[in-house]
Amino acid sequence: MRKKSLGIILSIIFIGSIIGSAVGELIALIIPEGVVKQFFLRSVIIGFDPVTINLGTLDFTLGFNFILNIIGVLGISFAAYLLRWYYGHRL
Repeated sequence: MRKKSLGIILSIIFIGSIIGSAVGELIALIIPEGVVKQFFLRSVIIGFDPVTINLGTLDFTLGFNFILNIIGVLGISFAAYLLRWYYGHRL
């Protein structure tokens, strides 16, 4: 049995969330105003605000936000399923 790399797993899940969130935003553009549209547009923001560090000659900003909607969660689930299927067939 091949060991799954943590980096590959996180990358696949991250890509699944990006694709799922993008699909959710596209669906929200298509459907008319109402409860269903609000459901697709509702999202959770995980991360921290940008922090600027000034060291005199070096100035940089750190920060990230991970915005996830319901279709993004479905995208993560689908990516996890594909990852499991892929590694299951490579034995």
